[in-house]
Amino acid sequence: MNVISIVIQIFVLLFAITVHEAAHGWTAKKMGDPTAYNMGRVTLNPIAHIDPFGTILLPLLLSLARLPAFGWAKPVMVNPRNFRNPRRDNLWVSFAGPAANISVALVSLILLFLMKLTIPGVGRFIQALINGFFRQMGFLLPVLSRGFYPLEGLALILIMTVLINSYFALFNLIPVPPLDGSGVLMGLLSDQAAFRYDRIRPFGFIIVLFLIYMGFLDILMWPVKLMIVIVLG
Repeated sequence: MNVISIVIQIFVLLFAITVHEAAHGWTAKKMGDPTAYNMGRVTLNPIAHIDPFGTILLPLLLSLARLPAFGWAKPVMVNPRNFRNPRRDNLWVSFAGPAANISVALVSLILLFLMKLTIPGVGRFIQALINGFFRQMGFLLPVLSRGFYPLEGLALILIMTVLINSYFALFNLIPVPPLDGSGVLMGLLSDQAAFRYDRIRPFGFIIVLFLIYMGFLDILMWPVKLMIVIVLG
């Protein structure tokens, strides 16, 4: 992978993480808990959310290894005691992060579609990216041509934004603690069922690693791949 692709992937991942964490903090404040806001986490300034290993080192190592860039930020602190309805409000706070990533991905996909319709040269570039996307085991590892233009660079940023934000949202929606999906599920369960479900929390990280090893995340991404083909193919 060339240097441009690595830099773009890391930039897009940093943006995805920032939007995700800021959405958690913003929603928590709306639900009555100002903890994250008071800590300066309701911001799109990525410095406030950076974890040295999860936000910088790990994505860089993955990109150099030609794997999808992935990582995490510092967790947003939430105090459920400040919520008016703790279980319901925690559900919305948990869902806010993935919802923000999905929104960013959809807006980026719409912009790509409009670019493809209105700019023929960029349309051909987008088609070449889509073809490369499926040749490279389901992730975008483009080889940029010598004739690289600014609008093509924008298209590359947008399509990586679609992929990385979708991947980040779907991963976090897996209902395994400590991922956001577990908070959503616990908000939907009864008190007794939620208590029993939370017993798996000490094993959550092991379960997540097992799902990654078994390729479960690749299965989750197939609806995203299909949507990209339908809209841009």
